[in-house]
Amino acid sequence: MSDVAVPPEVTAEITQILSNLVLGDNQIRSSAEQAVDDRLARNPEPYLLAIAQFATSADSELMRSFSLVLLRRLLFRPSTAQRVALYDHLGPQAIETLQRILLHSLLHEPASVVRHKTVDTVTDLSNNAMKRGHPWHALRSQVYAMADSTDVLTRESAFRVFAGCPHLVMDLETDAIVAILQKGLQDPQSTEVRLASLRAAVSFLCACDPGQQAQALVLMYPMLNTLPSLPRAQQPPFLTVLTELASTNAQLFRPHIPALLTFLPTLLMPVLDAGPTPTVARPHGGSFSFPPIAPASNGDGDDKPSGEEDEVRKGALEFMTTLSEAKPAMLRGVEEWSRTLVRGCLEGMGEIPEEDTDTWLEADPAEDPTDVNYPHTYEQALDRVACALGGAAVLPPAFSFIPAMLLGHDWRLRHAGLMAIAAIAEGTSKMMQQELGKVVELVTPMFADPHPRVRYAACQCIGQLCTDLEEVVQEKFHQQIFAALIPALEAPEPRVHAHAAAALINFCEGVERETLIPYLDPIVERLLKLLNPAATDASKQPKRYVQEQVITTLAMVADASEATFAKHYSSIMPLLLNVMQNANGPEYRKLRVKAMECAGLIAIAVGRDIFRPDSRTFVELLMRIQNSPQDPNDTMLSHFLIATWAKVCQALGEEFEPYLPVVMPPLLRVAGSKADISIYDDEEEHEDRDGWESISLDGRQVGVKTSALDDKCQAFETLLIHASTLSARFGPYVAQVLELALPGLRFYIHDGVQEACAMLVPVLFSCGKHSGTLSPQMVGATFTQLINCISAESDSTFLASLYKCFLDAMLVLGGPAALAPEYVQGLTEATQRQLQALADKRKGRATKPVVEIREDRENLMFMEEMEDFALEDMGKLVRTFDPAHNLLIAISSVRELGLHLSEYEGVEVVEGS
Repeated sequence: MSDVAVPPEVTAEITQILSNLVLGDNQIRSSAEQAVDDRLARNPEPYLLAIAQFATSADSELMRSFSLVLLRRLLFRPSTAQRVALYDHLGPQAIETLQRILLHSLLHEPASVVRHKTVDTVTDLSNNAMKRGHPWHALRSQVYAMADSTDVLTRESAFRVFAGCPHLVMDLETDAIVAILQKGLQDPQSTEVRLASLRAAVSFLCACDPGQQAQALVLMYPMLNTLPSLPRAQQPPFLTVLTELASTNAQLFRPHIPALLTFLPTLLMPVLDAGPTPTVARPHGGSFSFPPIAPASNGDGDDKPSGEEDEVRKGALEFMTTLSEAKPAMLRGVEEWSRTLVRGCLEGMGEIPEEDTDTWLEADPAEDPTDVNYPHTYEQALDRVACALGGAAVLPPAFSFIPAMLLGHDWRLRHAGLMAIAAIAEGTSKMMQQELGKVVELVTPMFADPHPRVRYAACQCIGQLCTDLEEVVQEKFHQQIFAALIPALEAPEPRVHAHAAAALINFCEGVERETLIPYLDPIVERLLKLLNPAATDASKQPKRYVQEQVITTLAMVADASEATFAKHYSSIMPLLLNVMQNANGPEYRKLRVKAMECAGLIAIAVGRDIFRPDSRTFVELLMRIQNSPQDPNDTMLSHFLIATWAKVCQALGEEFEPYLPVVMPPLLRVAGSKADISIYDDEEEHEDRDGWESISLDGRQVGVKTSALDDKCQAFETLLIHASTLSARFGPYVAQVLELALPGLRFYIHDGVQEACAMLVPVLFSCGKHSGTLSPQMVGATFTQLINCISAESDSTFLASLYKCFLDAMLVLGGPAALAPEYVQGLTEATQRQLQALADKRKGRATKPVVEIREDRENLMFMEEMEDFALEDMGKLVRTFDPAHNLLIAISSVRELGLHLSEYEGVEVVEGS
């Protein structure tokens, strides 16, 4: 590309700058980055073209690749001054030159790794040009020609471009597109060409409108047929691409389910033939061996599938699981599909390296080195499948295997069986309730298993059942569960007795106080022994993670048993205060905050009269902790301090008022914090950071610091506790808090903040009214904000909360008579807008095909249920103005527009959709 008109001095300059950018010296690299920015800001055209030219002329593959990556990032990066992409500063001649350079690289670059970078840059340029209304016609004609090339790398590059730029083919006749893609899918020479063609076909099908997609269904057979002929090692990337299609267009696979079931099980099951399997009958109670590879094991852990084989199995598993989640109604009745998936998960769950046990026993659960070898993928897939397909599909195959697994000789079978019950409990809870007694009878004997990991799994299983079948388990089977769980607190292994304590938390979260009380003494007695074993045996020193877990469990037991816990107060509170006083090192961070939390919950449980003698010491410790220099690595302390102050407030009631000057400043600071957001270019690579989530917004990746948002939500929830507990005594803070709560109603990136603010506003009105601190200006600002929010809100769930907030706030003031006419008018108009919007949504759903309604029934039911809640709260508010208000007729009419799917003829109510 020597004909490109870039001044030689620019070429020389950019060559030197790019060479410096890849050096290891930070100072040289930073100077080079600044040089790039300066030159692009001053005169972007020649320097961008020079970078593009360098991508074709540099001697090394590294520099050509680097130039292409840099060019791609720079072209659509906004310039500093006008926030306009550098591409938009280029004239027509420069754009044509740039495109010519890239087309040359796309066709002639000899190195595949560089050619792939060219494809990425070309597709980015083409897509962004298309958004601006400037199709790249030369690219399309060249790529069509490349697809017929005799060179493998050229054909692969062509299909990679089609995959990245589906618009290049969208205006062709469907038959012509199918012919091009089908030829690539059946490429006789190259797996890479077939994979690129598969990506292109998926991209095309996802971009099609329904009519065009229907005409292109013939592609599905050659797409799926790419798999069987491949060596197993090459199948995972093909499965990944098909999984992407399954997640967005699951219905395309409907005609191919029988064919898939002839092939996928061979990928999902281990390939070694080891005799009896879960699908083989057990006549005369003969020996049972599961997973199939177990008999070949010598107990040395060498029986785990190879990494290559494991990737194939996981690829097939993810495809089947994703398809089940995307279209559960399509697969729920396919018995072989459910059975294959369940069995594949159980096979994988039994593959734990035998040699890990000793390490596991000694490890802190938070830093367990054996966790990387645990078959999480299979366990999580079983959970997902159960939630998607429901009990009718999953329970029969699961329990055709699990009872025999629990009787297996290999401890890993027994462990897998228990963890499987825990995994499917959530998704199958409605149906599992019917056989819960039998399930409990299967699980409780496993607490006496000789292997510690099996006993650990029994604790996990019971804990999960208590959560997923909450109240039912606690009410009906508390005797059997406590008979197994309480002795487990005395297990010799710390991992086991700590997990038994954790399972008690799950039990206490759904238990009635009367059910728990008979067991309270033996539970607390054993927990105290675990917390402070030196009291009975000076030689015993507990592991810190056991102490942390025991303190957390004591807190939940106190919360569940309420005032009855008072008899144990004097034994426990001094220990907790001692921890708060002395646990100062970084290794004790978690122990200290758990002690704070536990002491606060116990204070609430026993009441202020019992807590009062220790309250001053407790508060002084909290103040000392709060005022101490903060460790920047301690991410837990602020959260637990806020939560513990709220618990002390609940325990002391009005006696807490003197501490507000200490508590409120940091609380108001967190509640008023701004969202921490980072904006990336859509294709820019960015590191995953703890406490952050990435969302796509207007073609850009936006990183949101969710940990800070959760703290903000907690702050508003805590302000609600303080205000509702202290009432008029909270009056001095009403104006400050209301000033934060009203904008919080529009804090769209965290619905928890919005909900907390909606509950807080009426409570602030009450505090202000009773303390004389509520001004007319506050009232006016509040109702104006609420009307604006109601008018614009599109989330039916929060819309209901807004109407309730408006009603409760108005009632605090004395009812509709206290509302100025302009607010009544504004509310009426906002309600009319919402009714029209809800009516349009419901009418739109009514036009959907019956098949689509059947398959999306659960989601549609949920949406309409949320809308009905909004209509109900809307009606309550309107009715306070006039029991015969005209809007009530409109509300009733909109409600009748619903699909009423609970009464939908021919649609069976099935859990787990």
